[in-house]
Amino acid sequence: MSLSQLARSIAESPTLRLNEEARILREKGEPVINLGIGEPKNKAPINAILQGAARLTSGDVKYTPTDGLPSLKKAIIRYTEETYDRLVSPENVIASDGAKQCLFNILFTLCNPQDEVVVLAPYWVSYPEIIRMCQAIPVIVTPEDGGFHPRFEEVVRAVGSNTKAIILNSPNNPSGAVYSDDFVGRMVEFCETKGIYLILDDIYQKLVFDGLRPKPGTAFTRADSESTKLIIVNGVAKLYGMTGFRVGWTIAPRELVRVMTNVQAQTTSCVSPAMQVAAEGALVGVQNVVESLRLTIQNNRDVLMQELRTFNGVKLRKPEGTFYALVDFRAYSNNSVELSNFLLKKALVVTVPGKEFGMEGHLRLSFAGTVKELQEAVARMKWALDPTSANEIYLGDRKLVRDWM
Repeated sequence: MSLSQLARSIAESPTLRLNEEARILREKGEPVINLGIGEPKNKAPINAILQGAARLTSGDVKYTPTDGLPSLKKAIIRYTEETYDRLVSPENVIASDGAKQCLFNILFTLCNPQDEVVVLAPYWVSYPEIIRMCQAIPVIVTPEDGGFHPRFEEVVRAVGSNTKAIILNSPNNPSGAVYSDDFVGRMVEFCETKGIYLILDDIYQKLVFDGLRPKPGTAFTRADSESTKLIIVNGVAKLYGMTGFRVGWTIAPRELVRVMTNVQAQTTSCVSPAMQVAAEGALVGVQNVVESLRLTIQNNRDVLMQELRTFNGVKLRKPEGTFYALVDFRAYSNNSVELSNFLLKKALVVTVPGKEFGMEGHLRLSFAGTVKELQEAVARMKWALDPTSANEIYLGDRKLVRDWM
């Protein structure tokens, strides 16, 4: 079969593949624990459910303006003013089918073939693939100290004459690291001065722990909404636990939004109106759901940290945000793909190989589930890997004996 070389070169999404494997195992009755999925267990906010249901019940589920319903854009503008201290106009806003489509639209609009986009490791698995889909080149910056926080000088060295944009994701998926205000401020100043777009992937913005209050990128620029090089990406997926609603948005200069709107019009047309009004409901509704989710996730983080402290050889930098930990398993294997497959086969625990995030020898563990799941998952992984742990374990109602050490 003759297929596009570009399309054939795009890698499968490892997180979606692992989620599907977990689903199939569950359907077979296997007691699998999924630490690979990036979504919390909470129910969607009631106001989102009610508004979405009301729209469906009305039967008025037709095309909307490509860039989003005016009422949703109004809610996004208010959120932007409250969160970023930045007043933008409706022409600076476009709603899309999730933050992932936002990023695709942005990069498709910005990049010519062979343009370069700088990506900071560890990085979300989709960044390099989306960049390649837009016929641009991802340039990966890996911290020389082996940590999760890049140095400004390392990023600057990666910038060249073909650099079109830099992607900044803080709090960071997969590490949970929160970049310092000093680093973000210097990046904003550098990009505004050099005329390079700085894409702020802020999807985990409010999921930070231990009293951290990082400043938004907009705090470090004096440029107005039309002259700035900052592009903000956000959405309801992580903030409200509404991953399946697929509503994200971009805040950018109006000319960029205008072209992005044309791109979206020729691909997905618009976001489902029922999902748009649901997102609006979440944004304008009672916001204590956000703090409740944050506190739950922070407690889960603390539980995971406590459990991993008893895991011989495992190293973990304390996540400061998101609901992910990028755990160093090199004491057991330098091949994260093989290790992840081994844990799924032997312990029925889904993890995501660090190789997919630019950090080989690590596994990404999601702590978005329940405390019981976290405790059980770590116990299973210890049983499968640590020779000092008990030799027997129950997986569901089955007693298993470790016989490979």
